[in-house]
Amino acid sequence: MIILVACEESQEVCKAFRKLGHEAFSCDILPCSGGHTEWHIQGDVRKYLGKNKYNNFKGWDLIIAFPPCTDLAVSGARYFERKRKDGSQKKSIEFFMLFANADCDKIVIENPVGIISSTWRKPDQIIQPWMFGEDASKKTCLWLKGLPKLIPTKVIKKKRYSNQTSSGQNKLAPSKDRAKIRSKTYSGIAKAMAEQWGINGNK
Repeated sequence: MIILVACEESQEVCKAFRKLGHEAFSCDILPCSGGHTEWHIQGDVRKYLGKNKYNNFKGWDLIIAFPPCTDLAVSGARYFERKRKDGSQKKSIEFFMLFANADCDKIVIENPVGIISSTWRKPDQIIQPWMFGEDASKKTCLWLKGLPKLIPTKVIKKKRYSNQTSSGQNKLAPSKDRAKIRSKTYSGIAKAMAEQWGINGNK
């Protein structure tokens, strides 16, 4: 398949699909940190959603999108009023919906629990890293088009995961790279996406 992994600079998902022989490209306004610039499209993803040289001018077989959640996640609900007033939340919703309305038969959109459930529709699936062999907790929503739900590969059940404090909050300290680090897809989830959707996408 020819795959667009939108809003991904880490290339975690891109590399998982490449490992299985798919022609996947990450795309982000930031340079990639995954080590494969030859598979990375640095620029505004809106320019590449349609037919272009990367998909041989035929369109994408699969789009996996990770739109920014800063203005959408309920974890930042205390700032929603300001974001509604300054228009930033409206712009983020519109950007999210670009992927939902993209011309592609198979689409996955990932985001934390947020306002998309009420402004558009509820997610098709909510997953956790610990369902895919990762010692971590991070509730993640998936909106799916043309693909089945992910099947957990290795469930790890603990009272507290390695990325949590005793209160259950994420213990990653504030820093300039905090958003980038938190947005990186866990390798267990990326592997499951490639192995499960890579097969289903070819049917």
